[in-house]
Amino acid sequence: MKTILVTPRGYARYGGEARKRLEALGYTMDINDTGKPVPREVFVEKAKEATGIIVGVDELDADLLKECKNLKAVVKFGVGVDNIDLPTCDAMGIKVGRCVGSNSNAVAELTMGMMFAAARDLVSNAMEVKNGGWSKPTGFELYQKKLGIFGFGNIGKHVARMAHGIGMEVMVYDVFDIPKADLEPYGAVQTDKEAILKECDFVTLHIPLLDSTRDFISTEEFKMMKPTAVIINAARGGIINEHALYEALKNKEIKACASDVWTSEPPLASGEEWVAELLKMDNFILTAHIASRSQEAEINTVNMSTDTMIQLLTE
Repeated sequence: MKTILVTPRGYARYGGEARKRLEALGYTMDINDTGKPVPREVFVEKAKEATGIIVGVDELDADLLKECKNLKAVVKFGVGVDNIDLPTCDAMGIKVGRCVGSNSNAVAELTMGMMFAAARDLVSNAMEVKNGGWSKPTGFELYQKKLGIFGFGNIGKHVARMAHGIGMEVMVYDVFDIPKADLEPYGAVQTDKEAILKECDFVTLHIPLLDSTRDFISTEEFKMMKPTAVIINAARGGIINEHALYEALKNKEIKACASDVWTSEPPLASGEEWVAELLKMDNFILTAHIASRSQEAEINTVNMSTDTMIQLLTE
């Protein structure tokens, strides 16, 4: 029996029609419809038998992949493939695909929302009002502020479009040279890492988690930033050194941080006292890795992951 294992919960919700295309090719669909993450031990046993896997955050490490004797293709239900051991896949002839662009607008919108929230103390003030308070903090506007974007792929371009539309000055950094034609629509300029850190009022991260980008922002980088600066991470946990972030916020080296990700999610599972203290800070916002979770993005990703799986299994 040829089985496609699907772990992301969004597929069960929006994949009713998409699954039929794989079933028409003779595949049995094993879709996680529990509304909860798949327990690791269950995922391991199902993965060993699968012909294809559409995977979310579940870890496909080398040890597990070596036991997946039937596996022909893996598709990431999203973009980042840091949970998939790519060298092992390559060595075993397992094809790997991802859904580039399917959730870019959703992530960019959440990034902008976090910028507004951090600039105007929206989260802490709303919580205070719920608890009976009525203080009136004075924040600042995004209009005419400098935004530094690390990573100018699909998401970075969407953020630039939105920021330019509200009158921000956009600076971008990428390891590749960016064509002028890609910068001009947003009035953006390409510059280096240090210039962004020293000059920008807002900094957003849209780069993959690699060995070269782990701790991309740490103690040294925070000391370069303005004390009024806000940093947003809607990319991956580990790109910002989280303990260095805690120290920077505690010492008022930057104004605020908003993040949708953490190195080991959920964060309180670590039991570290400094993590609990960080989560209580008014100038730190953490959401539960929801940047890509809009209805539109889920539908886009369901369709793209299905198309990609079909392509990998039939080419």
